[in-house]
Amino acid sequence: MLTSDGDRRLAGSEHHPLILGFQDITAGSLPLVGGKGANLGVLTRAGLPVPPGLCLTTWAYRRVTESAGLAEVLDALAGTAPGDTATLTELAGRARAAVLAAPVPDDIAQAVRRTADEPVAVRSSATAEDLPDASFAGQQDTYLNVVGPEAVLDAVRRCWASLWTDRAVAYRAANGIDHAAVHLAVVIQRMVQAEVAGVMFTANPVTGRRRETVIDASPGLGESVVSGGVNPDHFVVSPSKQITKRLLGDKLTVIRSVEGGGTEQVGREAADGPCLTDDQVIALAKLGTLVEDHYGSPQDTEWAIDSSGALWLTQARPITTLYPLPEAPADGPRVYFCFSLAQGLHRPITPMGVSAFRTLAGSVATLYGARNGPLPLVEPGMRLFGDITGVMRSRVGRAIVPRLLDVMEARSAVVLRGLFDDPRLSVIHRSRLPAVRRLGRIAARYRIPVRLVQALRDPETSHRRIAWVGDRLRERLALPEGATPAQRLDHVEHCLGSQVAPMIPHIVPGPVAGFLMMALAARLLRGRTRPGELPTVLRGLPHNVTTEMDLTLWHAAARIRADEPSVHALSGTSLPEGDLPSVLREELDGFLARYGHRAVAEIDLGMPRWADDPSHVLGVLANYLRLDDPAVAPDAQFARGAREAEAMIDTLARRAGGLRGRVVRFALGRTRDLAGYREMPKYYFIVALGEMRRHLVAVGGELAGRGLLEEPDDVFMLSIAEARAGLGGADQRALVRARRATYERELRRRHIPRVMLSDGTEPEAVGAAAPVEGALTGTPASPGTVTGKARVILDPVGAHLSPGEILVAPSTDPGWTPLFLTAGGLVMEMGGANSHGAVVAREYGIPAAVGVPEATTRIATGDEITVDGTTGAVILAAPSA
Repeated sequence: MLTSDGDRRLAGSEHHPLILGFQDITAGSLPLVGGKGANLGVLTRAGLPVPPGLCLTTWAYRRVTESAGLAEVLDALAGTAPGDTATLTELAGRARAAVLAAPVPDDIAQAVRRTADEPVAVRSSATAEDLPDASFAGQQDTYLNVVGPEAVLDAVRRCWASLWTDRAVAYRAANGIDHAAVHLAVVIQRMVQAEVAGVMFTANPVTGRRRETVIDASPGLGESVVSGGVNPDHFVVSPSKQITKRLLGDKLTVIRSVEGGGTEQVGREAADGPCLTDDQVIALAKLGTLVEDHYGSPQDTEWAIDSSGALWLTQARPITTLYPLPEAPADGPRVYFCFSLAQGLHRPITPMGVSAFRTLAGSVATLYGARNGPLPLVEPGMRLFGDITGVMRSRVGRAIVPRLLDVMEARSAVVLRGLFDDPRLSVIHRSRLPAVRRLGRIAARYRIPVRLVQALRDPETSHRRIAWVGDRLRERLALPEGATPAQRLDHVEHCLGSQVAPMIPHIVPGPVAGFLMMALAARLLRGRTRPGELPTVLRGLPHNVTTEMDLTLWHAAARIRADEPSVHALSGTSLPEGDLPSVLREELDGFLARYGHRAVAEIDLGMPRWADDPSHVLGVLANYLRLDDPAVAPDAQFARGAREAEAMIDTLARRAGGLRGRVVRFALGRTRDLAGYREMPKYYFIVALGEMRRHLVAVGGELAGRGLLEEPDDVFMLSIAEARAGLGGADQRALVRARRATYERELRRRHIPRVMLSDGTEPEAVGAAAPVEGALTGTPASPGTVTGKARVILDPVGAHLSPGEILVAPSTDPGWTPLFLTAGGLVMEMGGANSHGAVVAREYGIPAAVGVPEATTRIATGDEITVDGTTGAVILAAPSA
């Protein structure tokens, strides 16, 4: 029956078939056959080796569940928060029971029974699985070696019910997927009695490198590898199809089919050799390449080899955890540095925010005199990356950029230095003269050496100049209120393109002079300081606009504290809908008048400013009111830090003694006078963005009023050029909807690479240090490092995992998934890098090490451990004395 062509639409109609054969399934069949069924159909039609099978469509599921009474459960689920695990679990149980109790119409039952003329695998295939941004790996059930008509029908019913397992419901809730929109098809496929089976990724899921095949294999059925119930053999194959890594697992258990139906897990002696020959590994890798080429994207596949040596594909789905790549130029490898992450911004940047950066980058390139234009910018995953290949291949770039990152984003500096030995990135621009000439022209044009000297002689000259820059910038940002939308858009482009970058050379001499003085003091004190002493000089630093803002808000809270209506308003569960109490309103308005242009994630022009939505400011004020200890109040801590800094200058000057001591005292005094202004370039940039945002909202209002956008804020899902096209009459609503969907999806992304190569490799995941001596060592499964309290769990039923705790388990299957939502990291005794636990850990962005021997016995609940998912090391903190 599984290979017949006569009645694949058995018991249904042309529009609502109950059963489709794999040959009849196309990529467009997803609503009928779900993700797994669609992929098996696509693979079959491509001529790839897929065991023959059929798909019981979602139309059958819909008919069966019409009488199941799910409407009430769905309504309740729609109003349940993703973190309300208890309610989700209760509702999932009700839905399962309802589906299992629903009668199966005779025509559907007969159609299913007719498929049972040989042992089959019965697999769930949901319409929301194997998606580009969520794999749903293992969320629904699979039944292997099902024998006989009634057994197949029972397995189908249980597959339908598995759409409502606790783990599936929790996963959909966490990913923002509407439960009512998901339906289930069931794949019924000839059972492959595998001698060896496993999983294969056509790109390395840990390092990100494309075309590097990763294979986990073990004797018997592939379920032991997928579930993490065995330590498999692990192979890595290069893009040129050479085996570059071979780690042999003990393979102590094997799952095999049982005569008469079902499977069993049996123990076996540890194997000395691999379960695959080199030829089989290479054949698998070549097959993986065919699958990837057919789909046009990296794939996560399951495979099996039967007793005859035939190789079968039993599943393929996209690898959802890989970070997207920009379109790379053809002239060799490229190095991309994530500017977003360097600014502490994990969330995606709106298209208008990216457009603003591009315009600003052109202005900076003009200022610097770059002959080839601005640094190339790309925005994979709606984050901003700079193509720094030229910097990496330049002697000057290698000397300067990592040193700048040492004080800005130290981990990125380490990663970049680790690329210096890559022969593909050897230095080709050796001369320093072009860079020196460009810097010299800027220095001469803006009289930077003179202003450095002026700042050191009299810091007040820098203070006045920086204030003058701010006043002048605000004047140039102003535009008459009667300006047309087109004039506002022109003004935005003009200001970002020519008014912001030129302010930087006027500001930097002051803070640069301050840090040069600190460097001079460090040189004079070489060998005379203890760790941490010199940085103490920077405590309580004056003239830091961010510190001043925080203290302003604290002082506002102090005045609010004395007004009972204001305190009551801030301490309630929600603010009053009408006017705020007068004191609270006065303090809030005063703060926003000065700092309302700021925001969380403020470097993105598309983010609302505090003046637009002051809820964050009100939340901070409420937190300040809970602070009762005057000794830890922000102003007290700032004053204490300033006293400690002055005392440290005195200590260091006395220690140096004589003339050297007097120079040290002068240098560190100037550091405190000038270094605080380091925040001013960014601050003025944010001032400009706040004003530009105001003009763009007006442009958005015009477009929404003309029906070309749905809401004024939709303008931030466009670029400047696209907003201009809208003013010209282009309807941008469809484009905005698509962009917003992508933006919402990217908000859920957990892992963003600091540095990425054009083949997808994340150097931070490749070039990690060796595990420290004494660490427990397993297989790296999900990159990143986390330190936290361990929670050893042997059974997930009824288990509790507090947010941030590290889950330590013997192995995990899909039933453990709800615990992953709060886990800070994962350690498994069993499993390989492609087991279910590892896949989900990568998808959730939590560091994971798997195959860690004796993890559950050598680690105790409450132990502080560090999990390095890049090296596979688990480090136990030394016990306190």
